[in-house]
Amino acid sequence: MEDGTNFTYTSNFGGDWAADPTQPFLSGGKAQSWSPRIGAEEWTWGEDVARGVNLGGWLVTEPFIVPSLYEKYVNNSQNITVQDEWTLSLAMGSNLASEMENHYKTFITERDFAEIAAAGLNWVRLPIGFWAIEAINDEPFLVGVSWTYFLKAIQWARKYGIRIYLDLHALPGSQNGWNHSGKSRDSVVLLNLNGVMGIANAQRTLTYLRILVEFISQDQYRDVVPVLGIVNEILWGTIGETSVQSFYYAAYETIRQSTGTGSGAGPYIAIHEAFQGGSPRYSSHITFSYERRRFLSGADRLALDQHPVSLLCISTDAWAIATNQSSKAFGVTLGGEFSTAINDCGLWLNGIGPGSSNPECPIWDDWASYNASTIASLKEITLATMDALQNFFFWTWKIGNSTVLGTSSNPLWHYRLGLQQGWVPSDPRDAIGHCASILNSAQIFDGNYPVTATGGVRHDMLISNEFLTAGAGIIDPAQTSSHAFPPPSMSPSFTGTQMTLLPTYTATGIVKTLSPPTFTAAPSAAVGTGWNNTADNSSAYVPVAGCFYPDSWDAVNASLPTATCT
Repeated sequence: MEDGTNFTYTSNFGGDWAADPTQPFLSGGKAQSWSPRIGAEEWTWGEDVARGVNLGGWLVTEPFIVPSLYEKYVNNSQNITVQDEWTLSLAMGSNLASEMENHYKTFITERDFAEIAAAGLNWVRLPIGFWAIEAINDEPFLVGVSWTYFLKAIQWARKYGIRIYLDLHALPGSQNGWNHSGKSRDSVVLLNLNGVMGIANAQRTLTYLRILVEFISQDQYRDVVPVLGIVNEILWGTIGETSVQSFYYAAYETIRQSTGTGSGAGPYIAIHEAFQGGSPRYSSHITFSYERRRFLSGADRLALDQHPVSLLCISTDAWAIATNQSSKAFGVTLGGEFSTAINDCGLWLNGIGPGSSNPECPIWDDWASYNASTIASLKEITLATMDALQNFFFWTWKIGNSTVLGTSSNPLWHYRLGLQQGWVPSDPRDAIGHCASILNSAQIFDGNYPVTATGGVRHDMLISNEFLTAGAGIIDPAQTSSHAFPPPSMSPSFTGTQMTLLPTYTATGIVKTLSPPTFTAAPSAAVGTGWNNTADNSSAYVPVAGCFYPDSWDAVNASLPTATCT
């Protein structure tokens, strides 16, 4: 490794690694015999299966995943209540750069990518925060350094044959008020069309998505990063259906205007199902499957990401049915986050402060004392969920040790530990067919997605009473007209002329370009400019000079302006 450490990579699945420091963009490794080689073999949805893990807690920190990073600053001289990366950054003060870079450097390394491939996995979902690009006003995050480590992740992924689903995990203003969004809130302040700064925060996010997609669409990186997630775990119930779908369409249009449409033109775009899927407590499978099919019908390579984070065996069949129906009707459907956890036990799982009220938590936290029967039962849960979700990403690859406990808490969220202890299978293919006895054969997905879902053409679009043959990306006009951005109304209660008074940004700013990597062994390597499409030259959303903007992270209760400022 670059720090001089050596390790031995052992693959029991016919995988290999491949890297030439003097030619860093050659074809890379093959994670397993059944996984396509990076750069030499195309990934085919419906034939190839994504078996992945999240790299949670790395480039976007969370207290329950990296407790030692937070424990050092929970008691601080500034009397800052540390609960998320925002407050952690403030508490670190002058140590911010050194502390965060040391975390980036040590929590996930090249060896982790080798171990992920050796575990039979072929994808990672990699959460990143907007501060990889920039921070404005008083946002305290360390800017840009996480991007440097994402570039390392691309090279490690290429070397070991791992593909990356890049997930914009933390957005300006917070998309859900939870600590993984950068700043946790008691009263939720959401980027996506909620509160006085809702539109402006969404506009800023559109610029960041454009910057990310331009970089990963370059020939040097597109084979490693084929999926981009536009938002993690947005709250449908708080924001509302109209506003969520409005933002999703705006993000889709922003990305596809940059990349073009059709197979190979930019990444797949993953949208989170906003906790509206699968489980019967949200909606019937048939109704939700229909809604999935209807939303942006004809969109080019739009994937759905569902997060059944905690699944009891009794509902796994419901998620399997929902996944199969969604795959048939909507397109590529991913299980972006799930775990083996059957309760909310674990240090700081619910945030820094009081833990779970479950009296059995000491038993579940003491993973070293699990007996064979407990491990076998937990493994059944893991296998059933893997099979139900099909293209899955476990949350998360590793949980760091607590300096207070002296060990890792949250064991059922810790793939690497579960692999070592036995409640995660040594071969994830063992999950294949685990749900068959429950589902029989009627619901099984046959691997054939709607053609536009994989960048092909469709033959069933009815316009002006004529059937046309249209390329992927020709969206049903009824859908485009009903999802305008900004929407006609938004939470908490803005309608009519009130919408025209909300602060907005203006597309007149200079667009930032993300830096490519440097290679000491190949200083003249063609690393790209950071911008794939030179014809994509519209400006960035920025504040309007002379206009007043309330705090973009705390504007739900801000006063509505009395006059438009443009």
